[in-house]
Amino acid sequence: MDPARDVVIVTGSSGLIGSATAAVLSEHFAVVGFDRGGPPHPPPPVDCVSVDITSDDGVRQGMDHVRARYGSRIASVVHLAAYYDFSGAPSPQYDMVTVRGTERLLHALRGLTVEQFVFSSTMLVHAPCEPGQRIAEDWPIDPRWPYPESKVKTERLIEAERGPIPAVLLRIAGVYDDRCHSIPLSHQIQRIYERSVTSHVFPGHLAHGQSFLHLRDLVDGIVRLIDRRLVLPPVLPLLVGESDAVSYDELQHTLGRLIHREEWDTREIPKALARAGAWVQDSIPGVEDPFIKPWMIDFADDHYALDLTRARTLLEWEPRRSLRDTLPKMVEALKADPVEWYREHKLSAPRSGQEPSPEIKNR
Repeated sequence: MDPARDVVIVTGSSGLIGSATAAVLSEHFAVVGFDRGGPPHPPPPVDCVSVDITSDDGVRQGMDHVRARYGSRIASVVHLAAYYDFSGAPSPQYDMVTVRGTERLLHALRGLTVEQFVFSSTMLVHAPCEPGQRIAEDWPIDPRWPYPESKVKTERLIEAERGPIPAVLLRIAGVYDDRCHSIPLSHQIQRIYERSVTSHVFPGHLAHGQSFLHLRDLVDGIVRLIDRRLVLPPVLPLLVGESDAVSYDELQHTLGRLIHREEWDTREIPKALARAGAWVQDSIPGVEDPFIKPWMIDFADDHYALDLTRARTLLEWEPRRSLRDTLPKMVEALKADPVEWYREHKLSAPRSGQEPSPEIKNR
């Protein structure tokens, strides 16, 4: 690695977003990846350092490595390491990893010259909107479950603790790639692929939807942020995602045609009925643990469509890909090797006694 290159630290560098970001940035920067370790690692020439962000000693040793090898100037810290789950329950990990881990990292950067700190937040810090409206960075803040709540707390901590370091609060839409790698989308695909009863019902307005963002477009946005780091505002909230929110109804019909070559009938059902059904699936012994939890029902039709004016103006950035155009690639990957696709997305094959799709049955 060329020590004369500008240095970028990427935390969470072995994750989906982290490894892709580190790989692209390594073409132009000296990239140091902070992660607790374990496969997959970022590819060479990323300098991988084992750092536990919940440990004072671990973060300090990581910074000592950077200082000793590269000096005291850091072009950007792209902070992706965080905690999340879909249980909906509060967890001390949100505070330990996301909030205090960020605080620990900012304190360890004191004494270094840091030209930018990019924090991976989420569009879900905002209140949802109605179809026809678009969410901009000044839209009301209203996190509705522990994951976005932890992001709001961390955003406020960064503003208070950043010192002279310019900060970007990057509010990201739901990330996917050509093979999917989106937990909500993969489960939606699974339900339709297996012709599950729950694939034909939706507890909300079918015309509502949420913005998504292709991984490669996200990485391009991060690169542009780093390239423009010296001319951006000192604190920059920034939404990135596809401006068009594909409705749940369109997703259902599209996936039905792609997977089974048929129109997919989906009916709106009352939230109370959906909560009862989700509770039964979640609570009764012998019923497989479902992805849809009772707490998710109230937020199922939250609508998130984004106003990208700020990203277009400051970065000359907007997505070059779309979820609509990528759905056929996801389904093609599923059909090419269903067993591998299920394994890759950590999905369970149909339980004994269920009628699987022919592709699964024949393997």
